[in-house]
Amino acid sequence: MHPIDWILFALPVAFVIYTAIRAQRYVHGVADFLSAGRIAHRYVLCVAGAEAGMGLITLVGNMEAYYNSGFAYSFWYSLIAPVGMVLGLVGFCNYRFRETRAMTLGQFFEMRYSRPFRITASFIQAFYGVLNYGIFPAVGARFMMYFLQLPVSFTLFGVRFSTFAALMFVALALACFIACAGGQITIMVTDCVQGILSYPIYLVIVAFFLWRFSWWNDLLPAVSARPDGVSFLNPFDTGDLRDFNIFFVFSGLLSLFLMRLSWGSRGYDSAAKDAHEAKMGAVLGTWRAGFSSMMYVLIAVVAYSFNNHPRFAEESARMRANLAAKAYEDVAFSSKSAIPAGEAEALSDAFAAVPPRTAFTTREEYRAIEEHDAQMAHFKAETADPFLAAASEVLGGERSEDELAAMSPEDRADWGAKRARNQTLGTIFTQMRVPATMRAILPTGLVGIFCAMALFLMLSTDTTYLHGWASVIIQDFLLPLRRAAWSPAHQIRYLRIAICGVAAFGFIFSYYFGQVDFILMFFAITGALWMASGPVITLGLYWKRGTTAAAFAALILGAAAAIGAIFAQKYWVSSLYPWIAANGFGPSLDHLLRALSSPFEPWVHWELTADKFPINSVEVGVMTQVFTLLVYIVVSLLTCRTPFNMERMLHRGKYAIGDAKHRMKGAEQMKGAEQMKGDAEHQMKKGSSLLRSIIGIDSNYTRGDKALAWSVFIYSFGWGFIVCFLGNVAWHFLGAHGILPEQPESWWGIWFFIGSLCIACVIGIVSTIWFGICSTRDLLRLFRDLEERERQGGGLNALDDGRVEGHVSLADAEEVARIEAEK
Repeated sequence: MHPIDWILFALPVAFVIYTAIRAQRYVHGVADFLSAGRIAHRYVLCVAGAEAGMGLITLVGNMEAYYNSGFAYSFWYSLIAPVGMVLGLVGFCNYRFRETRAMTLGQFFEMRYSRPFRITASFIQAFYGVLNYGIFPAVGARFMMYFLQLPVSFTLFGVRFSTFAALMFVALALACFIACAGGQITIMVTDCVQGILSYPIYLVIVAFFLWRFSWWNDLLPAVSARPDGVSFLNPFDTGDLRDFNIFFVFSGLLSLFLMRLSWGSRGYDSAAKDAHEAKMGAVLGTWRAGFSSMMYVLIAVVAYSFNNHPRFAEESARMRANLAAKAYEDVAFSSKSAIPAGEAEALSDAFAAVPPRTAFTTREEYRAIEEHDAQMAHFKAETADPFLAAASEVLGGERSEDELAAMSPEDRADWGAKRARNQTLGTIFTQMRVPATMRAILPTGLVGIFCAMALFLMLSTDTTYLHGWASVIIQDFLLPLRRAAWSPAHQIRYLRIAICGVAAFGFIFSYYFGQVDFILMFFAITGALWMASGPVITLGLYWKRGTTAAAFAALILGAAAAIGAIFAQKYWVSSLYPWIAANGFGPSLDHLLRALSSPFEPWVHWELTADKFPINSVEVGVMTQVFTLLVYIVVSLLTCRTPFNMERMLHRGKYAIGDAKHRMKGAEQMKGAEQMKGDAEHQMKKGSSLLRSIIGIDSNYTRGDKALAWSVFIYSFGWGFIVCFLGNVAWHFLGAHGILPEQPESWWGIWFFIGSLCIACVIGIVSTIWFGICSTRDLLRLFRDLEERERQGGGLNALDDGRVEGHVSLADAEEVARIEAEK
């Protein structure tokens, strides 16, 4: 990078490290390390939580998805926003979890079910979480290596080292320092600072894109040049999109309900000052997330246009040739095999022979091809990257079933190993295509701040996940197995050791594991291991008849099904498909798969191919969720004898303590005041009670809270859902039946320009100023509260360490016993 870029990169990173060093001195107990002392306010929770939830790997994963599906995918995915908004407004799951005062999911599991279930669930959760985290360091380090155009290896003291491994080590060491320094306190503070700094960076990058690329002359023509069935713009013309389609969106909607609290760490949920602040932090997330989501879509669309528009053909060809060569060298170095001289020469000749793309087929020219299959074949041939194809051919190429059957077992195994490396090559190329494109596009200055943004996203997720999975291992697996409690100092020490252990696993797994699927698909398939936790958590918070036996059955059966799918995906190319083809099972199995998926066409399509497991990761995840939900409900109905005491677990009614007691008194006072009002006013308020309940307004809401809730509701539900989504859906179907004029094809280009760019930019400017001021204020308030607690001697309960006795947190056991004795 240019020295200016290094300065713009180093300054914000140094400031983040400084805040971590300053915040670590406030850690005095386990509750501080795990839940930041439970004193965080809404803007800190919102900004820090959003930064941790996004992550660099999620950015790369979303860029993969949008690069393959464009704005059309984002239209259907926008359906999730109003549903998520309503769930956030009512505090679905988050509010009740905060009421339990549990610091981890495992502590909640013991409070709701039993200690053996806590231990079993934490083992599966830790296994899933650490495995899922395993590719985070790899994707982040490769992003930096390819974006910064660093060599695959370097020599130091005569020894050749992997640049990829060195970058992983540095990033993980920095993440371990932040996470170990002060646990959730330092993580939340640094994430908040990173979030405050990131939003102006988003604005600058978006402004540059809109200045460099014309929507009407560059972006729109490139994304429009696609045949029927795979439109980047028309959401009703996406029937042939395979991975990121309406079924993918449906899986996201299902997860909003069943998997609400299943992913990541519960550190942010338990860090809130009270349940109401946690709820308002989630409400604010609607405004916080809108602009960043638009930027991720725009990055993918700009990259796609750069690589598919003849105006940028020469620059794009040069960039993709370098990318393919580097990915080939990366795979060869990772597999510890040097590139043979003949292969390197052949690869160089093949790259030199690729002509620049000077024209692309328009939508009208595609439609001139009569057969749809011929359209799709022409489209795939035109959009297939010739540089990736050349590199892939060197690593094995395709073989027919007859050729595979004629091979010896040794030759077939060798071909399978090459094909597995070929898959890894394709994965690296597609993942790094957008980062490499960004480096080719961005000028000096923006390269540095984009790199800083990427490091912020990488660190925020690494620290949160390292802390989260280490907490599961120590708090929810080892702690319940002990008869005697640790001292707070020893418990924090073991948490720090576990953080470093998770980081070490992430380093080793990332270095040796060859990912073969889209990032979001990898999340889905590894997440299937933990899918069964969704019904266990959600129904455990809301259904008093859920039983421990049902929780065990759902968790174990769901995990077993997911493990089978993971192994099938990993070994499909190298072992399973060659064996199926060699034994002649291919045609019958292909017929069976097509028959099973036919009722769900075109969104679900299963067929037997050599390069990919026929059932994608999202489909595995949805099947696991539905299956485990049914198991949980059926087993609960069969085994429930006595309903669970939800009031005690949620600290409601007579069990209210601390903040919950103050909120309950306030609610009773408001209720008494309402009873003294006139009948007319009472009836008017009663008439609006349903809508207020949907929005989630209760007695804890101030006037400002109500204004915020209504603004989110009107924007997400009124504008986002009714006008944008239902309005376009209604126009499409009414136009298709002749009731209204049909939507012109040009409409979607106009619509996404206005809705996804112009309006989002206005929101981005306003929210950058708004959240910058308010999150800074709440961050300073957090430090003042921590200082005040220091002066008062800490104010920590030594029993507040995650232990549970008789379905009650040990920190609350004395108070609950007193309440029940009074009865």
